[in-house]
Amino acid sequence: MGVLAGSGREFWSGVLRAGGCTTIPRWVTEPTAGVAEVAEVAVTVPDDVATALSRVAGECAVPRRSMVLAAHAAVLAALCGERRVVTGYVAVAGGPALPCGLDTGAGSWRALLRDTARVESELRSHRDFPIEELTRELGSSAVRFETVFDAVGGEERPTQGTAPTGGAVLWLDLTDRAGRFRLRLRYRTDVLNAGAAARIAGYHQAALASIATAPDAHPAQRSLLSAEELAHQLDGLAGPRRELPDARLHELFERRVAAHPDTVAAVQGDVRWTYRELNAHANRLGRALLARGLGREGVVAVVTERTLDWMAAVLAVFKAGGVYLPIEPHFPAERIATTLSRAGARLVLTEAGGSATLRSALASLPQVDAVDIDRACAELAGRPGADADLGVAVGPDQLAYIYFTSGSTGTPKGAMCEHAGMLNHVYAKIEDLGVGEGAVIAQTAPQCFDISLWQLVAALLVGGRTLLVEQKVVLDVARFVDTIADGRVGVLQVVPSYLEAVLSQLEADPRELPDLRCVSATGEALKPKLVQRWFAAMPGTTLVNAYGLTETSDDTNHEVMRGVPESASVPLGRCIRNVSVYVVDEQLRPVPLGAPGLIVFSGVCVGRGYVNDPERTAQAYRTDPYRPGARLYLGGDYGRWRPRGTLEFLGRRDHQVKIRGFRIEIGEIENALLRVPGVRDAAVVVLERDGQDACLVAFCAGERPVGTDAVRGRLAASLPEYMVPPVIHWRDALPLTANSKIDRTALVGLAAELGALGGALGDSEDVHRVREAPRTQTERRLALAWATVLGVPAEEIGRRDHFFDRGGSSLSAVKLAIALNRAVSLKDITRHPVLAELASLVDAAPGAVFDEARRPARRPASRQPTA
Repeated sequence: MGVLAGSGREFWSGVLRAGGCTTIPRWVTEPTAGVAEVAEVAVTVPDDVATALSRVAGECAVPRRSMVLAAHAAVLAALCGERRVVTGYVAVAGGPALPCGLDTGAGSWRALLRDTARVESELRSHRDFPIEELTRELGSSAVRFETVFDAVGGEERPTQGTAPTGGAVLWLDLTDRAGRFRLRLRYRTDVLNAGAAARIAGYHQAALASIATAPDAHPAQRSLLSAEELAHQLDGLAGPRRELPDARLHELFERRVAAHPDTVAAVQGDVRWTYRELNAHANRLGRALLARGLGREGVVAVVTERTLDWMAAVLAVFKAGGVYLPIEPHFPAERIATTLSRAGARLVLTEAGGSATLRSALASLPQVDAVDIDRACAELAGRPGADADLGVAVGPDQLAYIYFTSGSTGTPKGAMCEHAGMLNHVYAKIEDLGVGEGAVIAQTAPQCFDISLWQLVAALLVGGRTLLVEQKVVLDVARFVDTIADGRVGVLQVVPSYLEAVLSQLEADPRELPDLRCVSATGEALKPKLVQRWFAAMPGTTLVNAYGLTETSDDTNHEVMRGVPESASVPLGRCIRNVSVYVVDEQLRPVPLGAPGLIVFSGVCVGRGYVNDPERTAQAYRTDPYRPGARLYLGGDYGRWRPRGTLEFLGRRDHQVKIRGFRIEIGEIENALLRVPGVRDAAVVVLERDGQDACLVAFCAGERPVGTDAVRGRLAASLPEYMVPPVIHWRDALPLTANSKIDRTALVGLAAELGALGGALGDSEDVHRVREAPRTQTERRLALAWATVLGVPAEEIGRRDHFFDRGGSSLSAVKLAIALNRAVSLKDITRHPVLAELASLVDAAPGAVFDEARRPARRPASRQPTA
């Protein structure tokens, strides 16, 4: 029987189950390469605190070292964001560090002190435990600690240049000599700088003071931060304070109209509108809205394609004092009707006839008046004063727009934002992305994506030009690149997954983009490898990682990069003008610098709430406890501050995800699945694939419907295309956790496993069927391209496989077309998604399929005048 048998083994296993080895936040601006040096910081506990601690120690019948260990545990909990922590514990001089696990969230300081004394007693009784045996049985990683508590103390050890035992980051010991209570922290200089070490020492002092003054309080009840650090987080990390113009966005546009009326303001295809023409169209539409009874903050839905009319309609709503509500015309009728009803819209601006789904939605909403844009403009054309500015008074705190995002309860939620927040964001984009007079901004985002708004209007405030890029062009990456080049676009914003497709096109068919000065990525996590690829291909073009939420008037942080960042991840960047971001704990108190916490927002950016939804508004919107009169928004993202004052994203606290830049609540999809006949239980997870797009995977249990296509059809009737999972697996039952909740971790693993087996998409029995291998050379070449785009082994691609049933999306189809040198188009892949059928189409085309001669010729960048 081994040394770890019996109660000894149970003890160590229990300790290690208390939590992993605590991670100290890295806080050095420029890590020193080579061997880590060690420095120290020492602090003395004030006499009054030491006296009070002695009293509490006597009341709890615990030694003073237990109080220091309890304070140490509370500090580690604050630094790592976990209530259960593990530190190394040295019980005998010169002895090894043993695992010491403590739970800081179980009760009051008194309870933690008693628990600490009990754990110490166990550790000291095992102090002669052979650590080598523990290492062999539990693994070396189980007995390495980033922090070590020396319970012996009193020994003066050399510090400078001496690495702490076991490679620890921080080593804490204490001395009690001549009545002076002193803590000493030794730390590695490649992990912490002197300021960070001093802060951590201060946290220990604050924790001890909390024990001394409030032993019956919970350890997390009092902040460990000093007044100086709190002020730095609240004010020093906030965006620069800059006054906004005392005018609304549309009024600033009107000033530009007066300054240069004949300058081109917007371009769509071959059609160009000058500032005068755009303003005239917007004024006519605004008058048409007022004539139909539009009042202050009346909601106007704009249901059009992304055209010049759309641009004029948006400006018209602002000019008339209304609230802009974007709805895409191809959305399902049920979703359009729900959106109009929830927002309380009474007017809809649309194109002649509108879409079929819009007509269907309006049939159930007799109170909503549809206004034909062309007819309304034609009716007012030529009338005296019809083209003049409206002059409607609009205040900075007036509602500007409502964007609907996915909702976890099954119904979308409409985020309301005001004019001041919108204008502040637009000016931040102008400043940080370098948008100046004559600049061309590409408008590429769908109307329901909040970034579409700044893309549409930012150029109008500086005398620049908006280039409207149609969706059919966006879906043809080669044509998109040509459009950006020919349109002399200087500023572009896309989601990272699309940026990757653009890079692939530029790598396959290099061409110059001499006017492109800045590209912004947003909507998804920007990965370091993509940044590296970008600067390898476009070294002179700035890349900006933009981060923000719909509820905060779009982006709140910009990381402006002119080269590859040294960090392992791409930061979210600094706060934009007039915006404050805090990283807080559950009590909305700022956590230590570098520690993980909830990202919350304050300042002019924070919107008004969710339209006609007081319950969800109350959950997410609060009053800022640090800035009287300011609103606070709790977004649900976790992050932490980095030494240079930039924010780092760590993940979500809920089931909300980003797919192709769109924010999606998993719960909304699951609720829609549960409405499908025969589905008893449902869960949706996101399958992340290296170098590939994230993919929604649905698992259903219950009586089986007709087939997965039928399920997708039912979902498509109420959900946008990007929310319909391309992958649906049927199971007898969904896996559950020990507390009878759906085990999402297991489902993510199952989704990856089924994908590896070649059945990632489609019915569960597809995993077991014999896959028919590709027969012809073209089929084999196509299979290789599919494997690259979909992220699955080539040998698992069958000739009867369906591209979209294997996880393909419209964006991955675009990437496939690029990989095949445009031997097939997006339309070809959509109409012939089965590999064998697509191969037959390719073989029927004239010329060699993958011949380099068929690669499109590189076109030189055109040099059109800027105005």
